[in-house]
Amino acid sequence: MRPRHLSRAAVGALLSLALAACGGGGGFSGGNTSGGGDKGTVRMLVNITPNLTQSYWTELVKPFERAHPGVHVKIEAPTGKSVADTLPQQLAAGNAPDVVEQLTADRTRASQMLDLTDQPWVKGTPLAQQAAVGGRIYTVGVGEQAQSLIFYNKAAFAKAGIQQPPKTLDELTQDMGRLKAAGYLPLQTAGDFVTGLQLLQLADPSLAQSHPQWYQDVKAGRLKVGESLLPHLRLYKSWIAQGYVDKNAMGLKYPDSQTRFFAGKAAMYIMGSWFTAAEATAKKDFEVGVFPAPVQTGQRSPGPQGATMAAPYMILKSAEHRALALKLVQWLVTDKSAVTSQLQQDGNFRPGFDRRFTPLERQVQQILDAAPATVPQGEGYGDDTLPNGFNDAWNTQVQGLYVGRSPEKVAAAVDQWVASRS
Repeated sequence: MRPRHLSRAAVGALLSLALAACGGGGGFSGGNTSGGGDKGTVRMLVNITPNLTQSYWTELVKPFERAHPGVHVKIEAPTGKSVADTLPQQLAAGNAPDVVEQLTADRTRASQMLDLTDQPWVKGTPLAQQAAVGGRIYTVGVGEQAQSLIFYNKAAFAKAGIQQPPKTLDELTQDMGRLKAAGYLPLQTAGDFVTGLQLLQLADPSLAQSHPQWYQDVKAGRLKVGESLLPHLRLYKSWIAQGYVDKNAMGLKYPDSQTRFFAGKAAMYIMGSWFTAAEATAKKDFEVGVFPAPVQTGQRSPGPQGATMAAPYMILKSAEHRALALKLVQWLVTDKSAVTSQLQQDGNFRPGFDRRFTPLERQVQQILDAAPATVPQGEGYGDDTLPNGFNDAWNTQVQGLYVGRSPEKVAAAVDQWVASRS
């Protein structure tokens, strides 16, 4: 039986209380990593997905445990809907883990996390400087995830007479009509977090060109999030109306949406580069291709690629075994075997690490290489961030399009949410 979920407002209030209670506790600050001894249990809260299973994480850390007799790494799955939902609850209960994976630091989280800036091994990790908060590094990761990708069924495109992937959103919509006429669901989506994530991934390359300082402009009040994304909300609403996405998709779970795409009924699937790991082992009777998310007519194609840090890790100041936690995180993001395993398992990328690439992964690498820049995704990272919880709030509002809400009302609700937390 899963625990009851706290409301977002309650979680936010509890997190604020926890931060206030723990902000200066223990006399710990900066890079001091003393405490906890050289033996004991290190608790690590991780993201669980179809690729990153509980058993995968357990096997991943076994070499570290063997190299450190008397040390046990306890892998903990989220007790709430996600890591982002679980950590505030644990902080409020005084039961936070030693290490947290998946989240990145912002100005709220940073006050609870170990400052890693002076650790010499940190500088060589991907996106560490970009994810810094106020010039200080709290988050380190394994690699980089491309976000603004559209995977497609090559057989479906051939049957629909589509010779080249679309470069603009207008071309994408036209191709959706051809795919539907050919007997395919043009775009596979789902409930869970998928709905809002896909629309953000689609919007990144256009938004980065129409508003190059998007995060800064939103923070300064010069731009509203929902208003700036209104063209994409209107486009998505038109896709729902025309049957280009399944109107009943909100009842579908994330893993099931992948299964349906691999079954060959849908022609396209918007997702991050981790999808390549699922594709590599999926049973299917067609070849999967990938192209960068199209842009608005008149914009450069390909546009900037939405990107995030792959497998980001942070160490909590409250960690019972801070020194061991630091050793564990250093090993996770610098040990060649550990890094390669994580890159391979979740379809991630990192220069200088030679791993087996599937044909689809090589195409993703080519897209990354061709992108004029990479830009933060969703809530963002480092100093380019939106308020905590934005991804969930955005996802909820986007799903409202499926039950009759207008794009204008969705955009207004998003802007109201952001304003109330800014």
